[in-house]
Parts: sequence; structure tokens; C-alpha cells
Amino acid sequence: MKSTKNIIIIALLIVILAMAVGYSAFATQLTVDGTAEIIGVWNVKITNIEAKEISKGCSAGEPQFTNTSITFYSKLAKPGDSITYEVTIENSGTIDATLGDILFQEQTDGSPAINYVTTEVATDLKAGEQTTFDIKVEYIKDTSEVPEVKIRKMTGIVEYVQK
Repeated sequence: MKSTKNIIIIALLIVILAMAVGYSAFATQLTVDGTAEIIGVWNVKITNIEAKEISKGCSAGEPQFTNTSITFYSKLAKPGDSITYEVTIENSGTIDATLGDILFQEQTDGSPAINYVTTEVATDLKAGEQTTFDIKVEYIKDTSEVPEVKIRKMTGIVEYVQK
């Protein structure tokens, strides 16, 4: 009986050894490598500002712009005069943009006889497209006397974000 037990133990050890060898023969280590690259380009910018409607006797000067800002200086002669500027915004990137925020704020301590009016700015700006909006500077026509303060500034922010 003792020899039968020894034979059984030896047989079990051989089976376990065969299973270990079999497992290692059929086990394979797989390696996974990955690389991700962002190829999208974000490039929403101002590409032009142009004075397109100027009342007689007024001066629009030479408006200036960079990719992210515009500057203009308007000289208005009399009540009812105005200058309208057309601003061009282009999405020359590859990522669609949507309007995130817009804020045009006139200086509160400036001339009450000067008013700024803007047209609607496009909500969506797809990659490769451009849009325009207008800024009109006007000497309010109902003004009955020349105001003491003759300058009024406006600051504007048009913010596009990734769609």
C-alpha cells in the first residue's frame, strides 16, 4: 500500500509538472504600445476691419487690427453723423467654434452724445469659414448742444470657444 501511495504521489507530481510545462509552452506575453497625437488646430482670429459707411465731414482714420484686437478712432462732426465699421472674423483652424461670450461696454463717464451699436455676431463659426459684424459709432441726432465731454470709449470682447 505504501508503494501504491508513493506511485500515486509520483504520478501526481508528474501531472503537475506536465501542466506547468504545458502552461508555460502555451503562455504568451503580449505588448501593447499606443501613441496619440492632437492634429486639430485652433485659430479663430480677426482678419480685417474696414470703415464702410462714413458721414460727410467725418473721419474714420486708419483702423488697426491684430489677430485678437481692433482699434479705431472716429471723428464725428455734428449730430446725426455716424461711421460704421465692418469687422471680419475667420476660423482658419480645423476645429469648429461657437460663440462663448460677447460683451460691448461703453465708458460710463464718456460723452452721452456718442452711442455705439453693434449687429449680431455669428453664433457658430465652422472651420474654414468667416463671418462679419458691424460696429456703428453715432453722434446722437437729438443732441441739442455740444457736450462738455466729447469722447466716449467702448471696449468689446467677442469670445469664441471650441464647439
